[in-house]
Amino acid sequence: MSVETTPATDPTTRGDRPGSLEELAKRHLVMNFTPAGKYRTDALPIFVRGEGCHVYDESGKRYFDGLAGLFCTQLGYSHGAEIGEAVAEQMRALPFQTTWSAAHPPAARLAAALADLAPGDLNRVFFTSSGSESNEAAIKLARQYQISRGEHSRRKFIARRVAYHGTSFGAMSLNGMVQVRKMFEPLMSGVRHVSNTKRYRRPAQETEAEFTAFLLAELESLILQEGADTVAAVILEPLQNAGGSLTPPAGYLQGVRKLCDRHGVLLIADEVITGFGRLGSWFGSAHYGVQPDIITFAKGIASAYVPLGGLIADDRIIEAVLDSPAGMYNHALTYGGHPVACAAALANLEIMRRLDVPGNVAATGTTFAAELERLRQNPVVGDVRGEGYHRTLELVTDKDARSWTSERLPAAEFVDQHLAPAAAEVGVLCRLAIDAEGNPLLQLSPPLVADADAIGELVGLVEQALNRAVTSGGLR
Repeated sequence: MSVETTPATDPTTRGDRPGSLEELAKRHLVMNFTPAGKYRTDALPIFVRGEGCHVYDESGKRYFDGLAGLFCTQLGYSHGAEIGEAVAEQMRALPFQTTWSAAHPPAARLAAALADLAPGDLNRVFFTSSGSESNEAAIKLARQYQISRGEHSRRKFIARRVAYHGTSFGAMSLNGMVQVRKMFEPLMSGVRHVSNTKRYRRPAQETEAEFTAFLLAELESLILQEGADTVAAVILEPLQNAGGSLTPPAGYLQGVRKLCDRHGVLLIADEVITGFGRLGSWFGSAHYGVQPDIITFAKGIASAYVPLGGLIADDRIIEAVLDSPAGMYNHALTYGGHPVACAAALANLEIMRRLDVPGNVAATGTTFAAELERLRQNPVVGDVRGEGYHRTLELVTDKDARSWTSERLPAAEFVDQHLAPAAAEVGVLCRLAIDAEGNPLLQLSPPLVADADAIGELVGLVEQALNRAVTSGGLR
């Protein structure tokens, strides 16, 4: 429907429409992964400004953003003016230009900066606008690389159970989250899944080395079962987000690298979340000492102040594609390498260097871990895990069984009717979910500029929320 926007007919002021922002959003805005209740009966928060690690709703209530937006506002909310100046300058000079057989200064400079930050020979950068687009691009690059080598049968991908890699067709096919992909199946064929690195609920007597050996044996068995000459790539997050801050056991990532080399399979590191300082290093791959063939990124590259993503590929991959009969990487996006987005990212990286954001995470991550360990005393905190500024509490009612066993208060009811309202009351934003095994997860991933005092504030708010939820749910 076309609507003229003269002062008399501006759709935000017309008398025949609801007036409040909440009403407008509920009536017209289709929101991401948002349950029906938020459109119909539940209160819908409207955030209007941010400062430091906090955001404020339209009533003035302050919330600690314990999830950095969605694992992405590395700088928090106080650097918009500086990054905005870089954006305005670029808008004045060149508001848009493609990277189709052409380049422009922000894209060229940002690509070079990322090549300097990335490990090893990952020197070639392709830009997108999101994490899903980045993983979609990696799928196509891996397939084209294998074809360029004459390996036309290598079209399969191996991912991990419960992993999340995006919502576009190919990226969603990689997902190991059944509830996200099920209604859209059949998806891209040839995707297989192996176990993730969650140790909680593994056999108590199993050592870390035994767990690593189990995971690697399972992966190689699947490669051989499928036929090594049919597998294009393995994709994994250095630290897996979905499932709750699943860290790799010692030797696991290095073992995956060796298996990929042995069988001619590419290793793709999905660093949409772990990139740009979240674990205390510029990239999670480098943090864990592994060299992937392709890194995908988004989110923190521009602290989410503008949309931007991409992939960083090894020189040999791009050279093989350029030397193939196609003579090009056969993929394109209108907004890939958008000059304004690249200018924002360059300013973001400059601020991150100036503030030594990765160093802050590396130094304060131990404080974060220690503060969270105190919460194990809470009746429902079963596991505390993660690294850097990516941490998760797994909640249980039976700590010996490591599971939520209460029949009186199911896990979903506890989260929806007790924990989520308690978090809102005390003013903390975090990710609350029920994992694939039926246990509630409380995930924390704050802005990377949070200092020790801010971390103490965040954990204190989480402690208050948990105590209120446990009391109101009658779990003491």
